[in-house]
Amino acid sequence: MSTSSNITLYDTTLRDGAQGEGIHFSLADKLRIAQRLDTFGMHYIEGGWPGSNEKDIEFFREAKKLKFQHAKLAAFGSTRRANTPVEKDPQVALLLEAGTPVVTLVCKSSKLHVTEILRTTLDENLAMIRDTIAYLVAQGREVIFDGEHTFDGCEDDAIYTLDCYRSAMEAGASYLVMCDTNGGTLPSRIAHWTEVFSTKLKKAKLGIHTHDDCGLAVANALAAIDKGALQIQGTVNGYGERTGNCNLITSIANIQIKLEKHVVTEEKLAGLRDLSLFVDEVANQRPSGRAPFIGASAFAHKGGIHVNAINKFSASYEHIRPELVGNSQRVLVGELAGRANVMLKAKTLGLKLEEKSPEALKVLDQIKHLENEGYEFEAADASFQLLVRKALDQYKPFFELVEYHVSIRKNADLGLDVSEATLKLKVNGEKVYTVAEGDGPVNALDAALRSALIRFYPRLEQMKLVDYKVRIIDSKSGTAAKTRVFIESSDGDSTWATVGVSYDIIEASWLALRDSVDFLLARDAKIPA
Repeated sequence: MSTSSNITLYDTTLRDGAQGEGIHFSLADKLRIAQRLDTFGMHYIEGGWPGSNEKDIEFFREAKKLKFQHAKLAAFGSTRRANTPVEKDPQVALLLEAGTPVVTLVCKSSKLHVTEILRTTLDENLAMIRDTIAYLVAQGREVIFDGEHTFDGCEDDAIYTLDCYRSAMEAGASYLVMCDTNGGTLPSRIAHWTEVFSTKLKKAKLGIHTHDDCGLAVANALAAIDKGALQIQGTVNGYGERTGNCNLITSIANIQIKLEKHVVTEEKLAGLRDLSLFVDEVANQRPSGRAPFIGASAFAHKGGIHVNAINKFSASYEHIRPELVGNSQRVLVGELAGRANVMLKAKTLGLKLEEKSPEALKVLDQIKHLENEGYEFEAADASFQLLVRKALDQYKPFFELVEYHVSIRKNADLGLDVSEATLKLKVNGEKVYTVAEGDGPVNALDAALRSALIRFYPRLEQMKLVDYKVRIIDSKSGTAAKTRVFIESSDGDSTWATVGVSYDIIEASWLALRDSVDFLLARDAKIPA
């Protein structure tokens, strides 16, 4: 693979991505993400549209104080207004005031949009493109041309759309970016028109900007790159308008590993998953477990035949080595599992369990029985580990439940909801009785459990619940249905997950809480595996 970068990455998470539903970036968020994108190795970072809002204007002011090691910062805007001298257009003036080395211009390249949306003449639109690009280039800016609705325009009147791009090239644009603005074009048409553009605009460096309305944004971008496009525009995790933009995370992995076109160093590529998780965290979005390459399920194996095969040869069911993109192999356990699943899963958790041992068969039988009862251990590693420890006689209870009682009082006049839990335990032979209130019955039960144990196990001071999920297993049974509770806990350094199932939501919650505490105490006690 070549060590020189022949495909440039253009990130528009901070502008196009921020237009996605549920995505909101503060000024501080945008600055943090910009720095992380630069560290990763993006070639261009689009910071926003300085003519659209005060936050973007402030971003460019603050961004001037940052030192980018790799990326060029771009301000986004549009061509001058129709019948307005470019030097008198206030929006163009704001683009210059942003002080970025790069300006990206969105321009109409579809005849329909020129006449029906801009309500101007075809010749005036060409003049707007030429004037604005030439003016910004004369001011020392690199200009990237984004031709809006490129492919729709080509299908309607390819001659005019090509004239728009030719005008941009002659005015000095560094990249001519073809945009599937509505996200409705198929890969075969993207490939066709990219070949046409390459033939008609021989000296141009083409780029591709796609949207995911048909679920084809990445495929469309790859089709263009395969036919000669040299720049890909997109967002981290595919954030964006409507169904989103081209997902740069997926695209980078495909371009570098599958198309064998170098975009970042191997070291940076191994940070791809971390970049995805970082941006999701800042955007307050839950990561997609099914995300290609970097999702938690991307290299997760459950079927017994699959697991048996990857134990012998991982490439038998993995298209790349997970480590290339910063991911790792996971073995799931469930009703479809074989002894190989159990053995490998135990191994990843640091437990020694032989595949053909009676203990492995015992664990497998228990898993299948419990899953028939409604349990799932795929995401509940801590509960699975406790199950294996019990099978290996490596488990000792840190406390025993005598009884618990949970009550809820509601005072309609005062608007008060009070939940209270009383708990009786045996800890090291001593009877302990506690009472606690909480924001709901589960929170009260959790508080009572901690209160009872903290004197014996001070480590629980650092433990907290970070996620709590409830799933009705058989909705047809109505209020008599079984309930599965999934709890994720953390001690500040690591997280672990547990599961409980019962017809009673409080009992299911107690089982998951008990496992969560048991797991932390067993881990701290360093019980040998």
